[in-house]
Amino acid sequence: MHIRTLLAGSAMLALLAGCAAGPTAGPEAPATQIDEERYQGTLPCRNCDGIDLDVVLMGDEQSQPQERTFTLQATYRAHPQNPPDENYAGNWEVLNGTDKEPDATVYELTPDGEGQIYYFLRLDEGTLELIDPEQRRFQNSEMLQLQRR
Repeated sequence: MHIRTLLAGSAMLALLAGCAAGPTAGPEAPATQIDEERYQGTLPCRNCDGIDLDVVLMGDEQSQPQERTFTLQATYRAHPQNPPDENYAGNWEVLNGTDKEPDATVYELTPDGEGQIYYFLRLDEGTLELIDPEQRRFQNSEMLQLQRR
């Protein structure tokens, strides 16, 4: 009888040891894909050959506010003082309408810490345009557009 109990106990121990090892390799759950849109363009610069702007928006308009993040990199071309690239990260909000275009979509990019807030008017699926903090378009607006890449 002791041998039977000993065999049953050993079998139970082996079974429990197998369970403790965790699940065996199987199909993995698909990773959640974060929506990402990249926009690039060159803005005019009074003292240099232009400012290359690279903006990446993560999340989408339906995402929770904390999930809407961005990175922005500004690089000055042939600037006499050779300033370093400006790199910002933070969150973005969706603002609806401007004074002249009530159905417009405006993105407000607010950097973490220091840095200026950027406002972009969404012209279409592939174009953002830099606008002023009062959400007005500049006269040279076609020179302030970024294209989706």
